[in-house]
Amino acid sequence: MTVGKQVRQANSLAFDVHRCVWCAVFCFSFGIMSSTSAETYTPGQPLEKDFESFAAAFLADHCIDCHGETAPEGDLSLHDLGPVDEINAGTWRSIWAQVALKEMPPPDASELEVVDRLQFSDWIVGELSRVMQDKGGFHDHRDPNKGNFVDHELLFGSLPEEIQLVPTSSLARIWRVTPQEHITRLNELINTEPEYDPEKPGLRTHGDVVPTNHGGELKLYFGVDRIIKWQGGTVAYATSVKSVPAILSSARKHGLENYPDFYTVNSAEATQILDVADDIIRYMAEGPLSIAQPYQITDDPASIADKMVGDLRGLPTSLVYSTKVVRPLTPVYDLMKEDGVTDQRVRRAVEFLFEALTYRPPTERESNQYLQIVNESIQKLGKEDGAVLGLSSIFLDRDALFRPELVEYGSSDPHGRVMLQDWELGLAVNHALRYIKPDEALRMAVLEGRMRTRDDVRREVQRMLADDSIRKPRILQFFRDYFDYDLGGYICKDNKALAETGVNARGVAHYRAMFDATASTDRLVELILQEDKDVLKQLLTTDKVVATKNDQVYFGRKRTKEETAAAVAEAKRAADEETKEATAALELAKKELTELEQSMKANPDEETAKKQRELTAKERAVTAAEKNLAALKKQRRDNENHSVAEAELSGPNIFARVSRRSFGAGSMKPERVLATAPEGQRLGILTHPSWLVSHSDAMDNHAILRGRWIRERLLGGGIPDVPITVDAMLPDEPHSTLRERMRVTRETYCWTCHEKMDPLGLPFEMYNHAGLYRTLELDKPVETTGEIIDSGDPELDGEVTDAIEMIQKLAESERAEQVFVRHAFRFWMGRNETLHDAPVLQDAHRAYKESGGSMKALITSLLTSDAFLYRTRSEPGMLAESR
Repeated sequence: MTVGKQVRQANSLAFDVHRCVWCAVFCFSFGIMSSTSAETYTPGQPLEKDFESFAAAFLADHCIDCHGETAPEGDLSLHDLGPVDEINAGTWRSIWAQVALKEMPPPDASELEVVDRLQFSDWIVGELSRVMQDKGGFHDHRDPNKGNFVDHELLFGSLPEEIQLVPTSSLARIWRVTPQEHITRLNELINTEPEYDPEKPGLRTHGDVVPTNHGGELKLYFGVDRIIKWQGGTVAYATSVKSVPAILSSARKHGLENYPDFYTVNSAEATQILDVADDIIRYMAEGPLSIAQPYQITDDPASIADKMVGDLRGLPTSLVYSTKVVRPLTPVYDLMKEDGVTDQRVRRAVEFLFEALTYRPPTERESNQYLQIVNESIQKLGKEDGAVLGLSSIFLDRDALFRPELVEYGSSDPHGRVMLQDWELGLAVNHALRYIKPDEALRMAVLEGRMRTRDDVRREVQRMLADDSIRKPRILQFFRDYFDYDLGGYICKDNKALAETGVNARGVAHYRAMFDATASTDRLVELILQEDKDVLKQLLTTDKVVATKNDQVYFGRKRTKEETAAAVAEAKRAADEETKEATAALELAKKELTELEQSMKANPDEETAKKQRELTAKERAVTAAEKNLAALKKQRRDNENHSVAEAELSGPNIFARVSRRSFGAGSMKPERVLATAPEGQRLGILTHPSWLVSHSDAMDNHAILRGRWIRERLLGGGIPDVPITVDAMLPDEPHSTLRERMRVTRETYCWTCHEKMDPLGLPFEMYNHAGLYRTLELDKPVETTGEIIDSGDPELDGEVTDAIEMIQKLAESERAEQVFVRHAFRFWMGRNETLHDAPVLQDAHRAYKESGGSMKALITSLLTSDAFLYRTRSEPGMLAESR
C-alpha cells in the first residue's frame, strides 16, 4: 500500500471511527433516548435529531431573546438561521464555540441544563462534520488550541447523574514523525554523537534532539565530527558543510503541534526525501569522499595549504577532514565496499536500514520485497547506483515517515477497544520519551512478547525515566510546547524599536542571544525535572537563572533618562581620567625614551649591551602606552551601552546543550553559570527574556498574547476565534503606551473576550519587549496592575499589582495544576480530552499531587492509562465508504 493511501486512510479514520463506535457502543449499552435532561446521555454520541424539533427549539428557548431580528447583540441575528449548510457554517461554528464555552446563553439568562448544552454542542459538531466533509472537513473540536472548550468542572468534578461515561480510548491512527525526530533518525546514520557523561549531565549527548544552526534552522550536517580545519569564519565554514533541511517541515507556532490529524506527506516532500536518501547512503558508504575531494582527507592540513588560498567562504573546498573514521560502519558500508553482490549482503543492508528508519525489524515479507527492489535496481543501473536507488526506497516506507497505531491485530473488548501490543505498543512508549530507536531492553521486551500489558508499559516507562543515560527529549519538547519559550529567536524585530530596549540591535546579535536563551531555559527546566518536586510550581516561581554573558543585559534593568545621563557622565569622567592617566604615561615613556636616545647619542662610546637592552625596553614601553591609549579611545568610540543597569549574574559554571549546531569537536567547556535572578524583578520562567520575547511582536510587547497564555495554559479558559468582521489592530500611536493603545479592546463588542486576556497580560508591562525590567514607558511610570477574572476558582479572582504577584497566586492554585495535567494529556495522547477521559485526568492529577509534584509520576500515569493503551478501529469496509 502506498504512503499516500495509508495517510488518506488514517486521516479519514478520525470522524468515522468516532461516529460509528459511539453509535455501536451507545445503542448496545443504553439505547437511543430522548434529549430531555432527566434522561441519561453519553457525550459524543451520534444524535438523530432534526433541525426544527431540536436545534430550532433550542435557539428559540435560549438564544433568540438576545439575538433576534431587532438590535441583536454583537450584530448576530439568529431569528432566521436555518439548518447547517456550507453557507451558514461559519455562524454555526461561532454558536458551537459560544455554547461549549458557556458564553451562550449567558449566566444571567435562563438556566441551561448540562445535558442540554452537551447535546446541542454535539449536534452542531455532527452536522458541521457532515456538511463540511467534502470541503476540508470540520476540525475545530480537534484543534489543541480549543482543547479547553471541554468543561473543566465536569472533567475534575462530579458529573450529573444523567451523564453516562464509557471506558475511554484513542482512535486508530498513524502519526507523522516530527521534523526533530526525522532529522535525528537520519543523523544516527552518518554522525556519531557523544555518549552520556554523568560528570557533565548538561552536555549534548547521544539521543538529544539535533540542535538548530546559528539562524535557527533545523538541518542535518554531514561529517561535522571529522572536520579539523576550515578556511574563513565560523559562519562561512558552516555554509560550506554539506547539509539538508528538515524535509518533514512544520512551522513552530504557539501551542501543541504534534497531533496526528495535523500533518501528512505530499509528493514534493517524498521527492526531497529520495534526494536526501541518495546523499546519506553514499555518505554511509564512502564517508567525506562522497562530498569532498581526496586531498581534503588528511591529518596534516598544512600539506594542502596551497589549495586553500583565496576567498573560499561557503565553498566545500574550504574544509579539511581527518582520516579517522568516526561515522557508524554498517552493513550498507559492507555492501558497497566489497566486490560483487550477494543476496546475503543485500539483505543485511536492507534489514539494517529498515530498522534504523522504522525502529523495528522488518517482517519476512517486507525484507523480501526490499531485497527484490534493490536487486532489480542493481541489475538495471549497476551495483553502486542501483544499490543506492534501491535502498533509498526504504526511506519512503510508511513506517519510516509515520508511526502506526492501527491495531490491525488483537480482539476488541465489549466497548470496541483494542489494546496496542508488541511493536505498536513498544514504539508508542519509545516515542513518548525519545527520538532515537528503542534501547536493547525495550527491543527485547517487544521481541519476547513482554509488551502487551499495562504492567509491561509501567515497567519500561519507569525504567527509562529512572535512567539518566537514556535521553528523553520528548519531555523537554512538552515544556517548550507548553510554555512557548523557544520562539524568541524567530520574532523579527524592528531594529529601531529593538535598539530602544537597550539590547544590542546590530546584525544578528539579538537573535543569537534568543537562541542561547532557549538553550538556557531548556537547561533550567532539566534541573527542575532532576529534582522532580512541585515541577510546575518550581518552573513558575524559581529564582534561578541559567545565564550567558549576554544575559547580564537581558536580565538587567532599563535605566531612566536621568539614570542614563548620570551613567554617561560618570563613564565620561572615568574615561577622561583613564585617558588623562594613559596620556601622561605615554608622555612620560616618550620623555624617558628621548632622554635615553639623547644620552646614547651624546656618549656613543658608552653604548653597551646594557644600554641597548634599556633602549629596547623604553621603546616597548612607548609602544605599550600608545596601544593602551588607542584602546581606551576605541572603547569610547564603541558607544558603551549606558541605558541598562546590568544584572549581577554569578554562580557555578554549568553545562548546557548547545543552542546551535557545534562543528568539529564542539565546545566541551561550560559556557553558562547557574545564577540567582535579581530579587523583586524576576520570578520563574514567565519573567525570563526567552518567554517574554517569545510573546512579543516586532515593535512592542504583546499583552493580549501573554494574557491569552495565562488564560488558556494556567486557568483552562477558552477564547473564541476573532470574527472576520473585526479589525484586530491597535492604533498606531507612537507617543501612547501599550495600555493606552489597548483602549480599543474595551469596546463592548471586543471586551467580552478581551476581559479574559488583557488584565492577565498587562501586568507583564514591567518588562519591555526584549525582556528587560523597566519602571518607565515613554517617560511615564509603567502601570503593572491587572486582574484575574472568572478563573473558575473564586480564591484566585481579584486584582494583582504586577506579574510577580499574579504568578505567585497562580503557582499555588490547584486549578492551574489540573490545567497543566490537561495539556500533558494532549501532548502525550496526541488529541484533545473528552469527558470520557475524566477518570484518566483525575488519576493523573492524583498521581502528580500524591508524589509531591513529580513529572515522572504524571507521565507514568498517562502512559499507563486507557487513553494511551487502547484504540478503536473501523469495521471492515468503513474506510472505503468514507472515501
